[in-house]
This record gives sequence, C-alpha cells and structure tokens, in this order.
Amino acid sequence: MRSSVSSAGLLAGQVALVTGAGGGIGRGVASRFAAEGAAVAVHCRTSDEGAREVAARIEQSGGRAVVLRGDLTVEDECRRVVREAAEWGGGRLDALVNNAGVQPVQELVGMAVADWRAVVDMNVLSVFACTQAAAEIMREQAAEGDGEAEEGGRGGDRSRGRWSGGSVTHIASIEAAHPAPGHAHYCASKAAVVAHARSAALEYGPYGIRVNTVSPGLVDREGLADDWPDGVRRWQQAAAVRRLGRPEDIGDACVFLASRLASWVSGHDMVVDGGVSARPTW
Repeated sequence: MRSSVSSAGLLAGQVALVTGAGGGIGRGVASRFAAEGAAVAVHCRTSDEGAREVAARIEQSGGRAVVLRGDLTVEDECRRVVREAAEWGGGRLDALVNNAGVQPVQELVGMAVADWRAVVDMNVLSVFACTQAAAEIMREQAAEGDGEAEEGGRGGDRSRGRWSGGSVTHIASIEAAHPAPGHAHYCASKAAVVAHARSAALEYGPYGIRVNTVSPGLVDREGLADDWPDGVRRWQQAAAVRRLGRPEDIGDACVFLASRLASWVSGHDMVVDGGVSARPTW
C-alpha cells in the first residue's frame, strides 16, 4: 500500500468488495481502495494467508477490512459472499470489483470440455452471479438515494462518496481483443466479461449502477522475470512506457471508475497496458 487511509479520499464512506484479493492485481486494487477511504471486503478462495495479510495492512494503516472466503464457481457462494460483504458494511455495498479469475496455458488441440468450463465458470460465471447479487443491493440504495434527494435536495450523499446505486468493475484483459496462443479459453472468457459489462451497463444504468471493465496488460509479479525472461523483455520493448504494470496501476484505474470522477462513465473498457495496444502490428 502506497499511503495511509485518507478520510477525505476519493472513496471515503464507500463499502467495497474485491474478489480474488489475496494477491496480485486483487491485492493492488484492495490496497488502493482502502488508501482512498473505502472499507474493503477482501475475498479469497484458497489464498487465506495472502488475504489476511492484505486486510491486516489495511487495518494497520487506519482502514477497515474483512476477509471473506468462497468458491465463486458456485452461484450460491457468489451470492453469500456479496451478502456478507454488505452485512459487514452495515447493509451497504457501493462498489464491486470482479477480479477473481484463472489464466491457465493450454492449447486447443487436446483441450477437454472440462478444461474449458473450469476457466469459463471461474472467469465468467463469477462475474455474472456476483454482479447480479450486488446489483440487487445497489438498486435498493438507488431508491433510498432518490428519497434522500427529494427530502434534502442533495441528490445523494456525495460528501461521503456515495450517490445513487453503485459501481461494478470487471477485471478483463487486453487478450479479450488481442489473443495469445494457448489462451483460447482465457481470451474467450475475458471477451465475454467485456460484453457482459456493456450489457449490464445498459440494463442497470436506470438504477444508477455503472458497470465497466479494466483490461490490464502484463502485470509484474514476484519471480516473473525469472520464469519468463524472454516474454518480459519483449513486453518492455513493446510498451510505450517501457515497463511492466504494477498491481497498483490496475488499482488506480478501478479507484477512478468507482469514484465520483467517473459518474458519467459506464459500459467502458479501460485499457491499462503501458501503451502496448497502441503499437503498430505491421
């Protein structure tokens, strides 16, 4: 986490759920949300230790966090995790970041249906079910906000970072549009995530719920340069800013989309890849 929690941050007063937040991109998102004042429910499936570490760092910096565990390939588990996050947040859920996902490498030749479904269920089913569950809560908040606006003429409590409904952000990938060999199931799932966000933005927009995607490029992790030195070198050469991404870079994009600064942004895919997608392919 790059800074302590701010009571006047962009997300002050918000309650957020970040799925798959035990490490990697999810850790960066959860940390940045907390630094901007949000109370963060840190979800994990198996990375308990990492999730507890993320939550502990948030609390040490003066923020609020809770760890929620669940298998998001199961619809009922998705709904339970969302419900528990809202209950912990005092009945509110202002932001959901659907980050949980898997990225195996496997060629189409020899790929079994079970292999395909394992990726799609994790990367797409979880997005669908968590978003649907969160939207039910956010719709009620939108109705409450409308009532407050009529009584007080304030159009929602912006002073605490809240306004009608809420925000949902899916973590997609630049591979939704630029596929790589061995990633067919992953690329297809991320393309579906982008399409889901645009459809959900249309349907949930009237309730004050905004839905967007963030599509990262190659994000650094411990040991990546040793595991894939050629790929890291080629990425650095291709990136306009000449470096890999950091989890916090993705977190910054998610903070923006959940904040009042993006109150007129919905159905948008925000590419965060250091300029790689701008590179000519011929």
